[in-house]
Amino acid sequence: MTTKDNVAGENLERLNANLAKVEELSQRLIAAMSRRDPVNPTLNAPGPDLMVKATQGYWQEMMHNPARIFEQQVEYWGKSVKHFLEAQQALAQGKLEAPEDDTPTDRRFANPLWKTHPYFNYIKQQYLLNAEAIRKAVADIEDLEPKERRRLEYFSNQIIDMLAPTNFLSTNPDALERAIETDGESLVKGLENLVADLEANNGEMLVRLADEEAFRLGENIATTPGQVVYRNRMMELIQYAPATEQVHATPIVIFPPWINKFYILDLKPENSLIKWITEQGYTLFVVSWVNPDASYRDVGLEDYIEDGYLAAFREIKNITGQKQLNAVGYCIAGTTLAMVLSLLKHRGDKTVKSATFFTTLTDFSDQGEFTPFLQDDFIDGIEDEVEAQGYLRSFIMARTFSFLRSNDLIYGPAIRSYMLGETPPAFDLLYWNGDGTNLPGQMAREYLRGLCQRNEFASGGIELCSDRLALEDVDIPVCFVACETDHIAPWKDSYRGAQKMGAKDKTFIVSQSGHIAGIVNPPSKKKYGHYTNADLSLSADDWLAGASFNEGSWWPRWDKWLTKRSGKMVPAREPGDSSHPALCPAPGTYVRRTENH
Repeated sequence: MTTKDNVAGENLERLNANLAKVEELSQRLIAAMSRRDPVNPTLNAPGPDLMVKATQGYWQEMMHNPARIFEQQVEYWGKSVKHFLEAQQALAQGKLEAPEDDTPTDRRFANPLWKTHPYFNYIKQQYLLNAEAIRKAVADIEDLEPKERRRLEYFSNQIIDMLAPTNFLSTNPDALERAIETDGESLVKGLENLVADLEANNGEMLVRLADEEAFRLGENIATTPGQVVYRNRMMELIQYAPATEQVHATPIVIFPPWINKFYILDLKPENSLIKWITEQGYTLFVVSWVNPDASYRDVGLEDYIEDGYLAAFREIKNITGQKQLNAVGYCIAGTTLAMVLSLLKHRGDKTVKSATFFTTLTDFSDQGEFTPFLQDDFIDGIEDEVEAQGYLRSFIMARTFSFLRSNDLIYGPAIRSYMLGETPPAFDLLYWNGDGTNLPGQMAREYLRGLCQRNEFASGGIELCSDRLALEDVDIPVCFVACETDHIAPWKDSYRGAQKMGAKDKTFIVSQSGHIAGIVNPPSKKKYGHYTNADLSLSADDWLAGASFNEGSWWPRWDKWLTKRSGKMVPAREPGDSSHPALCPAPGTYVRRTENH
């Protein structure tokens, strides 16, 4: 037997072994899918009313301006047929090469075969022609309200992204090449990854973005030393150990969003905002919210205010002996902090000396990219979901955010994991992104209806805690940090809310980058700069046009702002006191609770 025969035999043996694994994995796949508890179908697609309105708009245009519709179709047909003829001509010349390709650069089509191979090039160009035709048809539909148009554009783009040839094995050259190179092992590994993801998420297909085995809370992530010094049903209060011999008298407390876990601010030492704050000489407290289950069905915004914010304020003052503190709210926790400040003003309570808001929306009059998810059909579906479950399962919210960047957060990772058989990267930020939290049923309803849909806080006031809380009531010194490319809390919307606050002392900073990277931006990285402008009477566009650009992180600028509002220096405080013994080391126990606790 020749060496060539030996190699062929070994390859066949590996292929047969891989095929045997497929049968075992198929049984696990079926078992995982049988445990699936599907979400309300309304949350997966737009309501039929949107399609009816779009169809009516299309047909109205057809009746009133048929030439325009025919022009669109003829243009699309002409481009498709012309491209087909060019491909045929290239083959007729006896050359196995693609026709001329002047399509725009697209990361999905980075493999050279998309340009050089006739088959793959033809598929790519036809897909791009189809995508262009769909987008143009949607753009030309008239008599649609702006919200309906935005929704139609969003869902049509989702269809376009989903049908990309890269998402299918037979039309993905990277996956086919890898399968041949590995004798099918990459496909088996991909199926293993798929089954593992389904098993981990009760039959829901949620692609893992990071290697979950690479990180251990308190060991190589969330490692800044501290102690849990207070705990109730809503949160654990962590006091971090001092990093300097003296600290400012006025302590700081950070309220992270309960949509995610707090350790985004403490991923690793070199990019930990928590560690950096202690190194600047502050006594720092951070709230770690509970990850709720069905027993939290009736927990609402009032519970977060009373047992979260107000409880934290009370305990921090008791521990430090200070009458005032500086508070920070991130995202939805910033929105709620603003409501708390209105409540404190009405009560004559001066506990909070200053407030800082990270990527915070307080005025929801423009729903931005979330418009498709803030209409009645989608929120009706969420209400049905939380009525059935008692809470909004974390993967629903995570999936919603991911679809805003579907190629980067869904299809791209799925291709690498399931088609190429790659192990997800050991990336701390993506690990955190996949460590989601649930939302209590009542709180989800209040937030979506009262704040997002009806915009009550910024337009007349919202009824909470036996009071009417209004945005204009916020009159203490405030600092806003928004992010230039934030698609969750767009900086212009954050700016509009800051303008409506009653405070005379306002600072507004726009960091480069997005919702996370713009905040987790340590000075040592020298990566993203920031914009400043003291004149908040301007429109958002004029504010940015007249702003100064500053190299480097906004963290040191914020430190100078805080220093002026943090009192004299005092001996450093160790976590807790005689009435607040350490309950456990940071990052605590609530942060470890998973969705399936």
